[in-house]
Amino acid sequence: MRGNKWLFLALSAVGGFLLSLTGMSIGWMLGALMTAAMISFIFPAVLGEKGLPKSWMYLGQLILGIELGRKINLEVVSAFQSHGLVIVIVLLASIAFSLLSGYVLWKFSQTDMMTSFFGTTPGGLSAMPAIAEETGANTGVVSIIQTMRVFLVVLIIPVFVSMWAVSPDESAGAASAVPVFEMNHAVWTAVLVVVGWGGYHLGKRLKFPAPWLLGSMLAVAVVQSATSTYAGHDMTVFWPHELIVLSQILIAASIGSRLRKSMFVGLKRTLVVAFISTAGLIAAMFGCAALVAKLTGISFITAVLAFAPGGIAEMATTAIVLHADSTFVVAVQVLRVLAVVLIMPVFFRLLHGWEVRKGMHSHASA
Repeated sequence: MRGNKWLFLALSAVGGFLLSLTGMSIGWMLGALMTAAMISFIFPAVLGEKGLPKSWMYLGQLILGIELGRKINLEVVSAFQSHGLVIVIVLLASIAFSLLSGYVLWKFSQTDMMTSFFGTTPGGLSAMPAIAEETGANTGVVSIIQTMRVFLVVLIIPVFVSMWAVSPDESAGAASAVPVFEMNHAVWTAVLVVVGWGGYHLGKRLKFPAPWLLGSMLAVAVVQSATSTYAGHDMTVFWPHELIVLSQILIAASIGSRLRKSMFVGLKRTLVVAFISTAGLIAAMFGCAALVAKLTGISFITAVLAFAPGGIAEMATTAIVLHADSTFVVAVQVLRVLAVVLIMPVFFRLLHGWEVRKGMHSHASA
């Protein structure tokens, strides 16, 4: 079984490499994801039901978290200070659109109300099923719909923005060059790795969604910015682009390894409605991104990735590869996830209580 896992990862990496040869900026992640999904569909017994070890995805998230954390600076604060009202309004609108998507799924499929809303809310593959379980929703269906949403977003939006970005996003500047290796760079890199590891444990204690990504990113961002401010210059780390490629492969292969044909048995109507509602949600997000780009001057590509309902890791990876403003993308994605995780469970519990009371009232009337 151990050999199968390494072979699966290697084949996924080959798929990513082949797609990257087309010139598609996000080819590594898309190719690995599609190859992993295809292998999982055709040979479901290769890895079993659990897919690749979760630790592999966690490693990919840790690498990405450190990459993003070391890039966070005061520019994003300036962006929110200048356009905060517009960004908050559009974020609330994106949550409202996701609720509308859930309502459509509830009304036009056989899925119950709570499962529909949890399935369509863009709060992350790791967070929403766990929260849904507390309210009695069908966590299996929630996981499937969340997976399909992320899969569609990761397939559609990177392809679109790659086609749009004939050249790299100029508003974000050129990709940072890898510095010449020096011993002090290695020491500071080791420090940030330890900080990222500690950030995960803190995020886990604070019950962050995706703590390997969010916890490490926030911890590294605080240490990197504070130390650079104290030193009077940016602290340099040795962080080659190959690490980001590895992160893409690990995350994409892990997602693809968990897709099974059996997950879609008996859910034809639900999946069709979920597909249509998700497509509508993605279209609405493009509209929101266009509005933000027009009102704030933020590039359209950066705005699309910031408001796309595809998850922090996926959109952040795309932003880095396309040289979009990954700091702004992560900031908006994190803000939405935090808003969803903090606010929506309370709202859903109120809805659940209302549904229960309505059912009891109808039963008593009958």
